[in-house]
Amino acid sequence: MATRTLWKGAITFGLVHIPVGLHTATTESGVDFDWLDRRSMDPVGYKRINKRTGKEIESKDIVKGVEYEDGQYVIISPDEIAQAYPRTTQTIEIQQFVEAAEVSFVYLERPYYVAPINKGQKVYALLRDTLVKSGKIGIAKVVIQTKQHLAALIPMGDALVLNLMRWGDDVKSVADLDLPKAGAKSMSPSASELKMAKMLVEEMSAEWDPADYQDEFKAAIMGLVEQKVKAGKTETVIEPQEETPAYADNVIDLTELLQRSLRGGASKGRAKAEAKPAKKSAPRNVASKKAPAKKAAKSARQAKKAA
Repeated sequence: MATRTLWKGAITFGLVHIPVGLHTATTESGVDFDWLDRRSMDPVGYKRINKRTGKEIESKDIVKGVEYEDGQYVIISPDEIAQAYPRTTQTIEIQQFVEAAEVSFVYLERPYYVAPINKGQKVYALLRDTLVKSGKIGIAKVVIQTKQHLAALIPMGDALVLNLMRWGDDVKSVADLDLPKAGAKSMSPSASELKMAKMLVEEMSAEWDPADYQDEFKAAIMGLVEQKVKAGKTETVIEPQEETPAYADNVIDLTELLQRSLRGGASKGRAKAEAKPAKKSAPRNVASKKAPAKKAAKSARQAKKAA
């Protein structure tokens, strides 16, 4: 089954330019529990609450702040946030090539399959095969959905995988952990201990097959769900129609940006786009909420006078 292309651009290093598209390599398969009111089986939602007063506040009254000291904040405006977004270049820019074994798995975060487009198969295969024979991977920078990522370009069979990475300062050091030092004489196992450990590892060794491992919690919950459905133990939940809130922060429509980039930069061969702040919602929605409240207040005053 063909997968939707999430991102189109190119791999670049030196003068090499490989047009590619990104595809999701993983799926989320956990159990999604929804919150319900046990008395009425109504769905339970979230509210924006002022933590000091406990009162609900509107989106227009929310600003974004960064805490630089305990209890001290700097407020950053939507325009300032938009200006700080990295420029979308639509390229996976390889910074350098390193030995695959040098990159610890703790830096790897989210994989994407990379597929060639626009007759880029031959040069794609050249890069893939070169990485395999050299035992190296590419370390690159890429901007996806207005966020800059460090990434590793890794060969895997016929494919290249772009694995988004954690930045260096996002990975904690092990220096503060009480770990046995590698090679320390006091921690070195005896010859018999090492032999038995190796034998145990050999007995438990097998070829890696991800299908052998299942989410047992999910399987147990979904089995219980199936049993209750067959027994007719179900509840009907009616989702209320809610008006879409007008968010004050910037909402970037990546699809729109890519389409605009492709139209404007087709003659150049590379798509470029700049993120623009999202338009504020029309004030008529706010007015429509206030009108019934004013009418109700007027009726209440009239009823009080009549009394």
